[in-house]
Amino acid sequence: MKRNIMHKGKKMKDEYDLSTMKSRPNPYAKQLKKQVTMRLEEEVIDYFKSMSERAGIPYQSLINLYLKDCVRSRRQLTMAWE
Repeated sequence: MKRNIMHKGKKMKDEYDLSTMKSRPNPYAKQLKKQVTMRLEEEVIDYFKSMSERAGIPYQSLINLYLKDCVRSRRQLTMAWE
């Protein structure tokens, strides 16, 4: 069964040959997350992994969400050395 799907006033093909397409860099790549290496205590990783299992999202995403919340709320760290 052929469908007549229109896009911007033009009929779309039923199939496209994607093997002939040229690849190009993602224009939004610089807006994506930046990979970093951090040394975290095992207790911290276990805490976020446990929370991520309950939330159903990867623990790295959960850590990013938490840090993003800190940035948006301009949370300040209070440290006291004893």
